[in-house]
Amino acid sequence: MEHGKTTTIKMILGLLSIDEGEIKIAGFDVKKEFEKAMECSSGIVENPDMYGYISGIDNLKLYARLRNVSEKRIEEIIELVGMKEAAKMKVSKYSLGMKQRMGLALTLLHSPKLLILDEPTNGLDPAGIKHLRDILKDISRKEKTAVFISSHILTEMELMCDKVAVINKGKIVKVEEIGNKEEEETTKEETVFTVKDVKKGEKALKENGYEVSMKEGKLSVNTEYGKVPEVIKILVKNNIDIFNVIQKEKSLEDIFFAATERQGGKNNENN
Repeated sequence: MEHGKTTTIKMILGLLSIDEGEIKIAGFDVKKEFEKAMECSSGIVENPDMYGYISGIDNLKLYARLRNVSEKRIEEIIELVGMKEAAKMKVSKYSLGMKQRMGLALTLLHSPKLLILDEPTNGLDPAGIKHLRDILKDISRKEKTAVFISSHILTEMELMCDKVAVINKGKIVKVEEIGNKEEEETTKEETVFTVKDVKKGEKALKENGYEVSMKEGKLSVNTEYGKVPEVIKILVKNNIDIFNVIQKEKSLEDIFFAATERQGGKNNENN
């Protein structure tokens, strides 16, 4: 059976049965060692679930009793998610961003090794998205928690994550570290040169074995990462004035489309 992002997350969190394969969290098999696996993980699927008629801190205290969490831990988490000022307000008075942050506080009370979030930026304005992004980075650094995020907003994931996986038609088709220079060194990238004599520059680079074309009056060169200084030397040696050099970095969108196109096109339901 093919699964998309949310279905996969529900299986990881034990909310859906696993029809094939296996899932392990911190070495514990979700099927065979369910309770131990769940002790190591926590997550929010869709919207945080809290009692609206009581305050945020009272929601935390209710959950803390179930998990045997101390008052000190509650205070630490409220501080971490930036809800110290609003903790005593009723949840029904919270904005969407405040609910997201208090929901994060609930999931972090028992110090999980893995935090799973499904589309956490949905409905948030740009300021709310940035605030959430900063909090998640703090959580990863201060709590030593692995944060697993599902999203279709590629630009946000590029800013937030250090590793991405692309799911297409129920299968992981690409896993890549963001800004992985080791891979860039063996991958050809496009660099655009603004020069005085484009035709002369194209001829000089082709004679030296470079893949080059003219685009909008500029030279577009496909070359391996780290080879740009050599291209500049060739142009200078041929008395070609260089006004600007722009190296186009591979974006997460480029990674996504390259991965899904190799699999016969993307499937919106499963990416």
